[in-house]
Amino acid sequence: VFFPDSHNGMPASEITLAEQLKKAGYATGMVGKWHLGHKEEYLPPNHGFDDYFGIPYSNDMDFTGQFASYQDYFGRYTERYESLKTEEYNVPLIRGTEEIERPVNQNTITKRYNDEAVKWIREHKDEPFFMYLAHSLPHVPLFTSDEFRGTSARGLYGDVVEEIDHGVGQIMELLEAEGLAENTIVVFTSDNGPWLPTGISGGSAGLLREGKGTTWEGGMREPTIFWAPGMLPAKVVMDMGSTLDLFNTFSSLAGVPMPDDREMDGVDLSPILFGDAESPRKEMFYYQGADLYAVRLGPYKAHFYTKEAYVMGAERVEHNPPLLYNVEEDPSEKYDLSGKHPEVIEEIRRVVEAHNAKMVKAPDLLKDRG
Repeated sequence: VFFPDSHNGMPASEITLAEQLKKAGYATGMVGKWHLGHKEEYLPPNHGFDDYFGIPYSNDMDFTGQFASYQDYFGRYTERYESLKTEEYNVPLIRGTEEIERPVNQNTITKRYNDEAVKWIREHKDEPFFMYLAHSLPHVPLFTSDEFRGTSARGLYGDVVEEIDHGVGQIMELLEAEGLAENTIVVFTSDNGPWLPTGISGGSAGLLREGKGTTWEGGMREPTIFWAPGMLPAKVVMDMGSTLDLFNTFSSLAGVPMPDDREMDGVDLSPILFGDAESPRKEMFYYQGADLYAVRLGPYKAHFYTKEAYVMGAERVEHNPPLLYNVEEDPSEKYDLSGKHPEVIEEIRRVVEAHNAKMVKAPDLLKDRG
C-alpha cells in the first residue's frame, strides 16, 4: 500500500477489473478507500473508473502531531479510542481527482460512502455496471454517526459494523426494488484480519491464529459471500478461493478475454459458484513484501517464515523444516505436522520451485517516500 508521502502509485501498465469490464461496456464506479497512490495520475479515474468518491489511503494517515514511539501510536486505539476527534487526522476526501474536503468528517464517512453508492447504482441501473465499494472503517480510528453510536453490544467497534451492515442492507433493498437482484452479483468480503496491537479497536479473528500483517490464518483467511438470487444456488463452499480470483471470474462472466501478455495469479471460480465443480484453486502463496513466507497446498499450509503481530520491530523467524498445519482440521494452526508428513513438505517445495520459475519481481515502488 502507498502512503501520503509516497512518490509512486500503481503503474498504468497494471490492468484493473474496472478497465477489464469497460471492454464489455460496463459503467464503472468506485466509492471508498483506494490506497494505490494519492497523486492524480494514480487515482481511480486514471485506472478505469468512470467515477470516484473516497479517501485515497488509510483513514489513520496524515495524523496531526508526532509520536514519541510506535507504541504511542497504538495507545490512541487502546486508551483514547472513544475520545478521538476526526480533526486529528488530516485526511482528504476526493471526488474524481479533486479534493473536496480536508480533513474529512469521519463521523459521517460510512453513511456518505453508502449514499454515494446507492445514488450511483440508481443512475446506472439501466446499463451493465460495476460498483466497487471499499469502506474505510472499521480500520482505526473508529468513528460512527450519532444514529448508530451505542447501538451494539460490542462498543464502538460494534457500532461501526452495525452502520456498515445497515448500508449494505440499503444496497440490497435497492437492487430488489429496482428489479436488479436477478441479474446482479454482490460480493462481500474483507482484506485482512484484525490489527491486534490496536486492542479493542481492532476486532477479533475468533479461533484463527494472529491477525493483520501476519501470514497466519488470522491475518489472511476472510469470510466471503456471493449473492445473486437469480443465478447462484444457495450453498456453503469450503473450497479455497482468493480475492485474486475475482478478476478472472468476472472477466469470464463478462465475456472479456484474459490478458495474454503477463502471468495472471487468479483462477476462474465461476464453475464452483454456478455448478458443482471443485474450486480450481489448489495453491495459495503468502508473501510479506517480496518474501514468500508460507504456502498452502490443498488442506496443508507450510510456514517457511513467521512474524507475529504487525508492529515495528517484530522479528522474522525462519523455520527449517517449515512448520506444517492441516488448516482444514486445525484452522487455529496449533498442531505442527512437519515431523509426521515430510512428504507433504517436499511436495510443497516442488510447488514453490514451479512458482518461482514463473515469478517476475517488479521494482520496489513502495520504498520511495518522503
